[in-house]
Amino acid sequence: MASSTCSSSWLSPRAPLFTFGSARRQPFFLCFLLSCKPATNAISCFATGPTTSISSGSYSRRWFKPEIIRHWVEDDQPQALQENRFTVVSYNILGDRNAYKHRDMYPNVDPLYLKWAHRKRVICKELAGWNPDIICLQEVDRYFDLLKSVEKLGYAGSYKRRTGDYSDGCAVFWKADEFRLLEAESIEFKALGLRDNVAQLSVFEICKAESKRILVGNIHVLYNPHRGDVKLGQIRFLLSRAQILAEKWGNIPIVLAGDFNSTPQSAIYKFLASSELDIMLYDKKELSGQRNCKPAQVFGVKKEMGNPFSLMDRYLKNCWTNEEIKAATGNSKCQLLLHPLKLSSSYATVKGSTRTRDLHGEPLATSYHSKFLGTVDYLWYSDGVVPIRVLDTLPFDILRRTGGLPCEVKKALSQLQQQSELQPPHHREVIVSRHNGCMFVGINFQEWSFRQHGNEI
Repeated sequence: MASSTCSSSWLSPRAPLFTFGSARRQPFFLCFLLSCKPATNAISCFATGPTTSISSGSYSRRWFKPEIIRHWVEDDQPQALQENRFTVVSYNILGDRNAYKHRDMYPNVDPLYLKWAHRKRVICKELAGWNPDIICLQEVDRYFDLLKSVEKLGYAGSYKRRTGDYSDGCAVFWKADEFRLLEAESIEFKALGLRDNVAQLSVFEICKAESKRILVGNIHVLYNPHRGDVKLGQIRFLLSRAQILAEKWGNIPIVLAGDFNSTPQSAIYKFLASSELDIMLYDKKELSGQRNCKPAQVFGVKKEMGNPFSLMDRYLKNCWTNEEIKAATGNSKCQLLLHPLKLSSSYATVKGSTRTRDLHGEPLATSYHSKFLGTVDYLWYSDGVVPIRVLDTLPFDILRRTGGLPCEVKKALSQLQQQSELQPPHHREVIVSRHNGCMFVGINFQEWSFRQHGNEI
C-alpha cells in the first residue's frame, strides 16, 4: 500500500522517484552520488481565486483561501539510497506569444502577471528551488533569455523551435557537472506531413558513472482535439526514433516527458500504455479525449444530450480517409498501430488517493483553464526503471475552488530556498504557465536512481 509523507511545497512540482533495474522491477542498486535532495518538510500555502458556481458554471468574484498541501506518495519498492537519485522535471511554461494570443483562457489572471519579465523571474526562481538535474520545457519562445538565467544555476541546454510561423518550441536543460550530453536529435514533424510540432531526444551519460546512460525525450504534441490522427503520428514517430537511439547506445532506459495533449481515458493513452491500437475502432476526432473535458462538463454542470442517431453518427465519424490512416500509422493500408517500447506512466505506477487520482491512477487534472480541465502531461518510462515515489496532485474540491490555474498564491516559507532568497510570508506572486502555474499540478517531477543486476555494490 502506498503511503504519503509530508515533504511538500508550493515550490515542488509533482515528483516521482525512480530506480534503474530489471524488467521485473526487483531493485539492485549501483551506488554513486547524484546531488539532488528532495524537500523533507511540509509546506502549506493559500491560494486566492474566484469561486465556480456549480449550478451555472459561471465564475464569481468572491475570493477565498483554499489550503494547498501536496504530499509525497511512496511506492512499496525497496528504497534506493539517497545519493543514487536524480531528478527530471517536465513543464509547459506557456509561450510569451501564446500568453496574449490565448488571453481568454486565463480570465482570472491579472495582465500584469502575463508579462514575460515577471514570469521569467518567477520561473527561474522555481527552477532554482526545485534544483532538478534534467529539465524538459514546452512552449519556450525566449530560450536564450532562459538559458542565460539557468546557466548561472549550472545548467547547459538545447532547443528546438517549432517550424512555420510559430515562435515557441521545446527546450532541455541539464546540470553540466552531473550529465554529459552524448547525442541529441531534433524531430521536425512537418517533414512527415504532421504539422509544425517538434520533439527532442537526448542521450545523457552520468559524469560520475560513465557506464550509466539514459535517453530523455521531450515533446509537445499537437493541441487540435479534432486531429487525433496527427497526434498519433507524432507520438508514433517519436517512439520509433527513441527505440532506434536507445538501441544504438546499448538498449539504455528511456524517459519520455512532455505535454501529450491527450487524456488518460483516450485511445492515444491506451496506445502509449499497451503498445498497440486498432484505429478503426475509434472516432478520429475523439482519439485524444479532450473534447469532453470542459470544466462545466467535468464538474457535472452540463450533461450531453442523447442522440437517437448516435450509432449512425458514430459509424460515419469512424470512417477514416487514406490520408488520415497514413498520418496515424505511417501506411495508408495499415490500420493496426504498434510501437516497440514497453512504457509505463509514473503516476499510474505509484498508487495514490482516489481524491487526487482517476481510475487509471493518473492525476485528476494537470491543466485547468476556461476551456479544459483534465490531465494531458505525463512522464513515461521504459523497462529498467521503477518509480519510488511521486508528489501527489491536488484533489478536485481544491481545484474547483481555485477557478482555474494558475492562481494567486500567498507564499509560505519554503526550505527549498535559501533563507536569503525568501520572500515575506504574505508576498503574493502569480506564475502563469500553460499548465498548473504555482500549484504545480501536472508538472512531472521525477527522481531516479541507477540499479543493475546482482548484489548491491
